Amino acid sequence: MHDLIVIGAGPGGYVAAIRAAQLGMSVLLVEKDQVGGTCLNRGCIPTKAYYESAFTLRRVQHSQQFGVQVQGCSFDMHAAWERKEQVVKKLVTGVEQLLKANRVSIVRGPATFVDASTIKAGDEQYSAQNILIATGSQPAVLPIPGSDDPRLLNSDQILDIKEVPHRLVVIGGGVIGLEFACIFNAFGSQVTVLEAQATVLSQVDREIVKRLQVFLKRQGIAVHTSVQVKELADTGSGLSVCAETAKGEQLSIEADLVLQAAGRKPHTAGLNLEKLGIQVDQRGFIVVDENYQTNIPGIYAIGDVIGGPMLAHVASEEGIAAVEAMAGHKSKVAYQAIPSTIFTFPEIATVGLSEEEARQRGIVPLIGKFNFAANGKALTMDETDGIVKVIADQDKQIIGMHVIGPHASDLILEGTLAVSQKLTLPGMRTVIHAHPTLGEAIQEALLDAQGQAIHTAPLRKPLPKGE
Repeated sequence: MHDLIVIGAGPGGYVAAIRAAQLGMSVLLVEKDQVGGTCLNRGCIPTKAYYESAFTLRRVQHSQQFGVQVQGCSFDMHAAWERKEQVVKKLVTGVEQLLKANRVSIVRGPATFVDASTIKAGDEQYSAQNILIATGSQPAVLPIPGSDDPRLLNSDQILDIKEVPHRLVVIGGGVIGLEFACIFNAFGSQVTVLEAQATVLSQVDREIVKRLQVFLKRQGIAVHTSVQVKELADTGSGLSVCAETAKGEQLSIEADLVLQAAGRKPHTAGLNLEKLGIQVDQRGFIVVDENYQTNIPGIYAIGDVIGGPMLAHVASEEGIAAVEAMAGHKSKVAYQAIPSTIFTFPEIATVGLSEEEARQRGIVPLIGKFNFAANGKALTMDETDGIVKVIADQDKQIIGMHVIGPHASDLILEGTLAVSQKLTLPGMRTVIHAHPTLGEAIQEALLDAQGQAIHTAPLRKPLPKGE
């Protein structure tokens, strides 16, 4: 008998397995596909490989302003696909080596519960004192006529196409949909995004989203909000995406391919949860307590399969917290300070409360902003679209940071540290930022929240002397 069986080798499962091994547990990891899960094989990593191809293509197309003349610039989708596969393979191999180095045993095949301490994988049964479910999520299916057309792809399937579609319709204006919209727009597709809600990225600070919408329009990406897709119809030469607006108006958009990027559902099929009576919510996500234990003692679950923020780094943190709880340690995930990154053009990154969320909680926020257009490093890069926005409460504690602009995904670390450690505006004032760097935009936004911005014309009275 093992100390722990982990079902699923994604960023939640494999990290949990390694941490459990570090704590002295004997660990068996069961994976039906490739280690690394959706993130490494069909999500974060392959999409970012394509994003870098798109970024490079955009850079080359505008290289003349840097004094670099490039003749005959073209894009090879198959070559980009091959590079993406190589990156994924290298990282999968790396994770496998890490598991081996930590003496984590791996069994290939789907897992199903036999009882509360036993699973079956392949033709064998395995038992453990504790079992951790880390099976992740999968793309939801669009319940409309025509959804069985092979030209309707989900976010997994679109990563395997070898040619750039001339016309691409993206159903869903969330993170996944907008990332693919920007990537394929850069590759040369005519892209249209259809979103059912009143705005894209409904969970993101409204000011950030408004700026993104301007940038999307500038890139030639058409966005329709408050629309419901009703049907996909074969036109002979492509697909017609039939939709209806909130006012009852009919839309018909022609496409060569359609990407369904509207939601994900928990990946629990075949686990036999019903036999054990493992509790799930109305949407099928597994219900857990503060230690990630289900209603069945000894069975735990983490990551996408329990709902919450569907992010790889959240799954990893939950995996660590779960196995540390099994070992008798106290471990908590800082949900109030989870960074989120969106790889659009330009990038978006957020942490903590948005301005709207702060006001909904009765907080009168102190807000500081700084435009990248006034940042020296951004100007040298010709990446001046966007702002840094800092939010603090009346005690001057930093409760949120939002960035749209160059390298936002890297810059957000400073905001994450500030929110997680409950740092204050005056406390951050003493942190020196190197010049010239993009990080200076954060420094200026922090100062702006206190009425002390150096490189922004004053719009309000400064705080009293000494504050």
